[in-house]
Amino acid sequence: MAQAEPYFLLYGTVFRLSSGGGVNGKSEDQNEKTGRRLRADAQRNTDTLLEAALAVFAASGVDAPVREIAGKAGVGVGTVYRHFPQRSDLIAAVFQREVDACADAAPALAAEHEPGEALARWMQRYAAFIATKRGLAAALHSGNPAFNSLPAYFDKRLRPALQALLDAAAAAGEVRGDVESDDLLRAVGSLCMQARDEGSDHAPRMVALLVDGLRYGASVSADTPS
Repeated sequence: MAQAEPYFLLYGTVFRLSSGGGVNGKSEDQNEKTGRRLRADAQRNTDTLLEAALAVFAASGVDAPVREIAGKAGVGVGTVYRHFPQRSDLIAAVFQREVDACADAAPALAAEHEPGEALARWMQRYAAFIATKRGLAAALHSGNPAFNSLPAYFDKRLRPALQALLDAAAAAGEVRGDVESDDLLRAVGSLCMQARDEGSDHAPRMVALLVDGLRYGASVSADTPS
C-alpha cells in the first residue's frame, strides 16, 4: 500500500508537506531564487535612494528636506526613513558608496589601460570624487559620532587602490618610484579644495599637471631592453 502523504495542522487548517520540504508548495531552489530576487530589488532601491541623495546633497546641501530626496528617487518619504532612520545614516551611506565606487574604479582602469594612463585616469576620478564630497564636508566634520569610522574607511579603500596603480606605473617606468599614495591623496585633495571657486575645469587641469610631474625622474623598468 502506498505511503500516505504527510500532513500537519496549523491554526485549524490542514497543510500537505511538499516534497521540497516547504509548506508553500515551492521547492528550496524556488525559495532561494525568490530570496535572491528580493535582495536584488532591495539593493536597487537602496542604490536609487543613494544616487538621489548624492545629487540633492550636492545641489542643496546635506540639510535638504527628506521629501526632496524622496521625490528625486521616486519614492515616498516613509521609504527613505525605512532604509535610513537617521539623516546621519544616509549621509554616511552616500559617502561610503562614493568611496567604494572610486576604489573599485582602480582595478577596472588597470585592466583597460596602460599603467601610466590608468593612474592618470584614476587621479581624475578621485578629483571628481572630491568635488562631489563638498556637499558632505560640513556634516562629515561636524563631530557626529555616526561619522567617526569614515576616515578609516576612506584610508582602507582608497590608499591601497592608488598604491597598486602607482606601483604598476613605476614598474613600467612611466612614473617616478618614490611617491606614496598618501602624498598623492593629500595633494589632489588640496588642489581640488583650492580650485573650488576657479571653475569646473580648473581642478582637472591642476591634477593633469600633477600627473605630468610624476613622470619627471621616471626610470625604465629593469626588464626593458636598452
